[in-house]
Amino acid sequence: MTLEFIDNYLNSKLAENKEIIRFSFYEVRMKLNLSEEDSIIFLQLIAQKLMNTGYLVYKTGETYTYKGKTQEILDNELLVAIKK
Repeated sequence: MTLEFIDNYLNSKLAENKEIIRFSFYEVRMKLNLSEEDSIIFLQLIAQKLMNTGYLVYKTGETYTYKGKTQEILDNELLVAIKK
């Protein structure tokens, strides 16, 4: 896992939807085939990049409000970022 890989993956997620970005357990651990340790690093770097570009970042178990609805991040979601 390189910084280039992280940037490219984040850019592909941003291309899908710039308002709200979600990272699920399945996506990070199975699809990307990251170990538990690499998953933690990956999500930390992604979260930092998103916060630096104006996103609010939430992790499993936290609640957030999006389009007037309050939601809790589910167990299968690792990270949700919402554009301020």
